[in-house]
Amino acid sequence: MTAPPVDFVLALHSHLPYVLNHGRWPHGSDWLSEATVDTYLPLLEALRALGGEVVPAPVTVGFTPVLANQLASPVFAAEMDAFFDQRLAACDEAPASLSATGESALLPLVSFWRTRLLRFRRLFQEVDRDLVAAYRALEAAGRIEIIGSAATHGFLPLLARDESIRLQLAVGISEHRRLFGRAPAGCWLPECAYRPRGAWHPWPTAPRVGLRRGIDEHLADAGFRFFFVDAHLAGAGRPLGIYGDPGGDPTLHGPLAMDVVGSAQRSPYQAYRVAQGRGGPLSAFVRDPRASMQVWSRFQGYPGDEWYLEFHKMRWPGGLKLWRVSGADVDLGEKQAYDPAAAAARARTHAEHFAGMVESIAAAESANRGAVVVAPFDTELFGHWWFEGPDFLAAVYRELARRRVAVRPATGSRHLDDHPSRNALRLPAGSWGANGDFSMWLGPQTAWTWERLWPLEERFWDAAPAALMNPAAREVLAQAARELLLAQSSDWQFIISTGAAADYATRRFQEHCSAAEELVAALIAGGESELTAARARAGDLARRDDLFPDILPALSVALGGSRSYVLG
Repeated sequence: MTAPPVDFVLALHSHLPYVLNHGRWPHGSDWLSEATVDTYLPLLEALRALGGEVVPAPVTVGFTPVLANQLASPVFAAEMDAFFDQRLAACDEAPASLSATGESALLPLVSFWRTRLLRFRRLFQEVDRDLVAAYRALEAAGRIEIIGSAATHGFLPLLARDESIRLQLAVGISEHRRLFGRAPAGCWLPECAYRPRGAWHPWPTAPRVGLRRGIDEHLADAGFRFFFVDAHLAGAGRPLGIYGDPGGDPTLHGPLAMDVVGSAQRSPYQAYRVAQGRGGPLSAFVRDPRASMQVWSRFQGYPGDEWYLEFHKMRWPGGLKLWRVSGADVDLGEKQAYDPAAAAARARTHAEHFAGMVESIAAAESANRGAVVVAPFDTELFGHWWFEGPDFLAAVYRELARRRVAVRPATGSRHLDDHPSRNALRLPAGSWGANGDFSMWLGPQTAWTWERLWPLEERFWDAAPAALMNPAAREVLAQAARELLLAQSSDWQFIISTGAAADYATRRFQEHCSAAEELVAALIAGGESELTAARARAGDLARRDDLFPDILPALSVALGGSRSYVLG
């Protein structure tokens, strides 16, 4: 008998911090516009083309609520118009300049960029400048699955208050329902960061809070079915025969009999049950290290191929990229002209190799009931960092459809529908960041951010219950919550740790903390004059940081006023 196919789940995590109304270049709205032209529009074009070819491409794609809010904003649509105009103006200016500098050989690439920009501007207009609606339509047609995330990509394991974790998830779910029309089944944990139930003291200056609930318990409470973890968490996980929640709500985390996972069975090629919620089990998908390495690795991965577009060299003014990688050790000044046709051919070749690799993994795992190969990536890798990435993804799905053996592309939910997780695992703490731990977000360079956030959390949640009951304070409370969430974005610590734009990240973090602290101080004071002034200030901030319009019901959930995360 022929073995049943092994599922292949491609998961794409789309996220950028809130940049609208915070300048344009280099880290303002142009950051978002560039990601849209490089990634979100090309991916949309590729998925629509595959649908027209009747090639299954059931991508599991996530949009963080903070990104989705920006993509749905009229401000973003106007910024996109300006961005297209700027890039097309660069194409108009480039021929004379290139001819004057003796670089006429690059002129065909200017035409390449003009044609591409005009094509994506037409696509943007065709979808009424509404990318959220365009992706929602693909999901409604049953071609993709859209999953959710925490509101602003907050690093959940390091937040000091459970209310903060609940708020990140409650806002995430309510915004997903508002923008995509349904509650998400899957959750992308920011930075794939996970922490189990246990004692919590991540840093010497952290508050003493004792035993904390695990991130899995919060996800189960929120009604999620699955999330993603890195392979080293599954490898280090402890087997569970009966999973319970000591001291918890027995109706929510009651005993659940499952097969024991032995140490030799902690394979990345299966989904594991990690908790039990009211709506059913919560499962963790594990990143496949082989498939991930082939795309991510600086030395072994596809994006470093000599024929692909060079990300780091661009022409100023205008930002046009006209050169190819040329080789691993080639200096920027020695890069050679980009060849779109050669790059497209390499993308097809690499797609064939990747499909073959997935097929070989599937063949090796075919005897394991419910085996799955999971390849999760940042969406922005495909197109923004690796220009040919969307073409590569489309070619992978075409190749898998052509082979028609061994591998079945599937969404996360489809896999769990057909193959409910049999084995249970208690996962350790970790992330998909450097060192596999939390050190990219909490270390000597970034501890000061948490030493400011943790007391702010305490003051906010101490003030929130009374403010929520006071109609005169609710507007101030709502904006204070938005600023707190924006300050909690994991992007700020990550950027500071990498050193790429530490000044920018520091400034943005401090802006949001200062705004939240100012509003919380007014809530604590509680006088009529303080609240009147705070409402005016909240209104000014709301025009700058304009997102999460339905945040007050989510605050009620976070405070325990409702047991339901599904708001509507």
